[in-house]
Amino acid sequence: MYFYIKALHIIFIVTWFSGMFYIVRLFIYNTEANEKPEPEKSILQKQFNIMIRRLWFGITWPSAVLTLIFGPWMWYLWGHLDNWLAIKLCFVVGLYAYHFTLHTIYKQQAKGVFKFTSGQLRMWNEVATIFLVAIVMLAVVKQSMSFIWGLTGLILFVVLLMSAIKIYKLIRNSSLK
Repeated sequence: MYFYIKALHIIFIVTWFSGMFYIVRLFIYNTEANEKPEPEKSILQKQFNIMIRRLWFGITWPSAVLTLIFGPWMWYLWGHLDNWLAIKLCFVVGLYAYHFTLHTIYKQQAKGVFKFTSGQLRMWNEVATIFLVAIVMLAVVKQSMSFIWGLTGLILFVVLLMSAIKIYKLIRNSSLK
């Protein structure tokens, strides 16, 4: 039974992350459409709002809920709390907090409120990547990972990721000129 629950947990984690990665891309496109002239703006935003709503409530939210059901169930069947699991659960709590921030952005954009630029949303999109790397490393490497080396590796990953984003922005801006 444990392995079936684990498989379902992994499936819903994958679909949840897919939804979170794609929803922010749609937020970015919707934000950029807001800067277009009419009637292009209205046409694009109508379509993006449909896509955003279907993705958010049809895939992302159900996957987050099912992940939350199958995770504790798997933990119950596992029978104990290891140190690596406690640390992983802290990242999972952070991931749900991230999910709720996306819900706030969803509600704002549904009302036509665009508080973030497309550049800010691009940076925000990478937060899910950081959670993904941390959670997968903790789940796979488990006890063989040193806390110090794991934290150092995560910090280096964040620095490299943010540097890559800045480099991409410079290349993108120079190619637009």
